[in-house]
Amino acid sequence: MKFDYFYERAMKRHGGEQAIKQRMPKLATKGDLENVSDNQVLAEMTRCVFRAGFAWRVIENKWAGFEAAFAGFLPLYWQQVPPERLDELARDERIVRNLQKIATVPVNARMIVEVAEQHGSFGKFLAQWPSAEQAELLRFFKQHGARLGGTAAQHVLRRLGWDGYLLTPDNLTALRNHNLLDASPYSRRGAKQIQDTFNQWHSETGLPYSHLSRILSMTIDVKG
Repeated sequence: MKFDYFYERAMKRHGGEQAIKQRMPKLATKGDLENVSDNQVLAEMTRCVFRAGFAWRVIENKWAGFEAAFAGFLPLYWQQVPPERLDELARDERIVRNLQKIATVPVNARMIVEVAEQHGSFGKFLAQWPSAEQAELLRFFKQHGARLGGTAAQHVLRRLGWDGYLLTPDNLTALRNHNLLDASPYSRRGAKQIQDTFNQWHSETGLPYSHLSRILSMTIDVKG
């Protein structure tokens, strides 16, 4: 299905082309991504892991406490943090005291360090990964990180400015309603269907993947 259909539908629902443009996500340039610090990557991974299952404002309201408790999210330290330090954090009232989620930090820090050793930094790794292969990138996050399946990794990428789609409920509904997805979005078949669809739309329109994603969500009247 041509993306023009969704674009026209979004314009009718949200006040025209200018109104749509004002709601598009901001994208990082390749240089911006290359300059993202590994500390920032670990912080965003942690933020998105902790947000899962909570109202996002709960984590945002405590985020200054997270920054202090995790001492700036230095991956080289957290990849080999002693277990007793994690136990201390599980009693730290500055953060959400969920030991299972706290335990994801060393795992994700180790992934960041290993990637940085190969590519110079995690940001440089992301800068060279094409949006046309987002499904493979999400698979990498799930295989090598902790609690970065589902939409968690997608939100990490969006917050860092990497150009990709979000599989929010509204976007999945739109894809299914138009017979563009007939499998679980997290199965290989479903992931390929989604990636192929966004690749086709990007080729048709030249629009960034994150903009295609947001516009698609606007056809369902829920922000995505």
